[in-house]
Amino acid sequence: MSLRVALLPGLLGMSLAASAQSDPRTITTAVPILTVSPDARSSALGEASVAISPDANSAFYNAGKLGFVKHKYSFSPSYSPWLRAITDDMGIAGLSGFAKIGQRSAISGSLMYFDLGTISFRDERNNDNGNFNPKEYAVAISYGQKLSDNFGVGITGRFIHSNLTGNSISTDAKPGNSVAVDLGTYYTKDLTIGPHDYNLALGGAISNIGNKMTYTDPTQADFLPTNLKLGTAITRELDAYNKITLTVDANKLLVPSRYYFIGDSTGRGREVANLIKTNNDAIRAKGIVSGMFGSFSDAPGGFKEELQEVNLSAGMEYSYNDLLAARVGYFYENKNKGDRQYLSFGLGVRYQVFGVDGSYLVPNQRSNPLAQTIRVSLHFNFNKLEEAFGPSNDSTPID
Repeated sequence: MSLRVALLPGLLGMSLAASAQSDPRTITTAVPILTVSPDARSSALGEASVAISPDANSAFYNAGKLGFVKHKYSFSPSYSPWLRAITDDMGIAGLSGFAKIGQRSAISGSLMYFDLGTISFRDERNNDNGNFNPKEYAVAISYGQKLSDNFGVGITGRFIHSNLTGNSISTDAKPGNSVAVDLGTYYTKDLTIGPHDYNLALGGAISNIGNKMTYTDPTQADFLPTNLKLGTAITRELDAYNKITLTVDANKLLVPSRYYFIGDSTGRGREVANLIKTNNDAIRAKGIVSGMFGSFSDAPGGFKEELQEVNLSAGMEYSYNDLLAARVGYFYENKNKGDRQYLSFGLGVRYQVFGVDGSYLVPNQRSNPLAQTIRVSLHFNFNKLEEAFGPSNDSTPID
């Protein structure tokens, strides 16, 4: 159990100062990698992705966009060397794609695979206990339906497998498995204001609603990273060839905050420790639904701390003739809740059926493990809808 907790900050690239061990206010969950964008386009936009124009990776962020995709078939592989500033054998790989069903709906499948590299285990006397290669993956199937020309909904089912220790530490340890559901909605509307044409998009999604993950004792199960994300994207057509999109997201983990003691604990060390353990055991025993609803009001620091649990993402994408794209973004997480803060940059190219995107992260802190993080995604888009089904009235912008 201790190794799994120790790994969590590294998985997300948190700074050491804000790790789960040193700051009790940081919220930890099982399989935190599910909160990280697997593809380069969204990564370059600061992970502001719930309302941007749909593509092959849409279902990961918001299955409600699937009814608005502009090709009959599309798929996209992605890869990112993870924490490459401190190791060379960790990586995140993703593969996603969709198939349109008529003009108003689509199905999507995806795989996210996280290889944590080789870990050498040692006992308390520094004796070699062997090596192990931890891995996690999630397989998902999504369906999205356009309910009107402007509004769509979607649902995702996901199977999650996490094997962090094998039996290298304890014969009781075993891989964790879970199933989860995502729900998403998407609204898009073309507008003309004065001489300019705009597109307004709104998106909302709740992801990873599922049973807790357990590796040893079922009473010590951990919540999945159930997450609420709300966002908007506004696209302005500058002329027939140039357009620019501004996008902003806010997201919050819908899992209970850990309890920690506030006040003077002088002379009360054991009493405080027992109080913290009792409260955290009670939090761990909460159900999935009660944990989700309670997450809006359970922070020990009150409403001010609840606001600190909201992460903000913002991005800008410039596109020329739907051929070349330049992107910039920013991700902000409060210093008390993980302290991930970074700029992101990216470029993209689309030519006929092929496309490629790349992104690069620049953390605020030079020593942050996220430094030099890159992602690369390829895109293969086949059969525009007007070629497959005839003209459509829908004019949602595409990437």
